[in-house]
Amino acid sequence: MSIYDFSVKNRQNEDVSLADYKGKVLLVVNTATGCGFTPQYEGLEKLYSAYHEKGLEVLDFPCDQFGHQAPGTDDEIHEFCSFKYHTTFDQFKKIEVNGPNALPLFKYLEDAKAFSGFTGPNAAFMDDMLAKSDPNYKTNPDIKWNFTKFLIDRDGKVLARYESTVEPETIENDIKKII
Repeated sequence: MSIYDFSVKNRQNEDVSLADYKGKVLLVVNTATGCGFTPQYEGLEKLYSAYHEKGLEVLDFPCDQFGHQAPGTDDEIHEFCSFKYHTTFDQFKKIEVNGPNALPLFKYLEDAKAFSGFTGPNAAFMDDMLAKSDPNYKTNPDIKWNFTKFLIDRDGKVLARYESTVEPETIENDIKKII
């Protein structure tokens, strides 16, 4: 099985085959509009603007599973992102990333790249917050929070998982290596 075997729903609830993205570098992200990490939309758009012509696609999957931080309809979320952060990359239907209703794509991504810890200035905060609700959170591959990012190369191989504490700008060098 590869990433190209999955289909997802766009904002209009139409099926989109990820095979349509063959040969592209993908950055797959679960997002939220009311999160402390929401300003990462700006960094995602900068990456997209800088590298789209060279083959980068940012695939945005709004998710309301973490603190109800992605309220609203798919259209309301899209309008917010377009207006506030001027996003132009593909945004899909709101999904779940964990549990029985998780989008199969995210289960595939979790299996390909397990959680390996938070890094950066907000790492201690995230560790403390998650440890309170799940003392064993470090041992499962689940998505931990909004703005978990997966980098996929042109052949569909999942190369890296970046947790929400990783700013999009810090991923740029990894993208440059494979673009």
